[in-house]
Amino acid sequence: MAKQKSFKSLSASPSTSLTPWLGIAAIIILIDQISKVVMSRLFVFGESRPVTSFFNLVLAHNKGAAFSFLANQAGWQRYVFTGIAIAAVIFIVYLLKRHAGQRMFCWALALILGGAIGNLIDRIVYGHVIDFLDFYVGTWHWPAFNVADMAIVGGAALFVLDELRRVGK
Repeated sequence: MAKQKSFKSLSASPSTSLTPWLGIAAIIILIDQISKVVMSRLFVFGESRPVTSFFNLVLAHNKGAAFSFLANQAGWQRYVFTGIAIAAVIFIVYLLKRHAGQRMFCWALALILGGAIGNLIDRIVYGHVIDFLDFYVGTWHWPAFNVADMAIVGGAALFVLDELRRVGK
């Protein structure tokens, strides 16, 4: 019963204010940017330090999108991905305003918004996204990622849960 109650608490709310959702996004942005500054000061580009038998901290720069898609291009991708991110941010804020009372949906949007802005800041300021979390099995490494990426993936997972909840009704 307690699980249903906590699940429901994420589902609906009479509040229609944007403030809590923008606050969640701001917290994600802050944690993301602080972690990237710390890593950039403690590591040099390409440096890797083992933490466990399956995890390293590494300073990587991604000029592309997810999984370094288009990272080896001449530089035009920076502007394309910046434009896409700006459009996504505007659309997400619109959706938050329109659906501010749908808690799980807005949690998902707020996480994605914070992650998108965190990586957008990197693209604008540095010309690349700073990644530093490196998980691996044997010699196979998952592409390095960061806090913003985790927020985006978490938001996407909440979208799936929210849709499954709606379909189940």
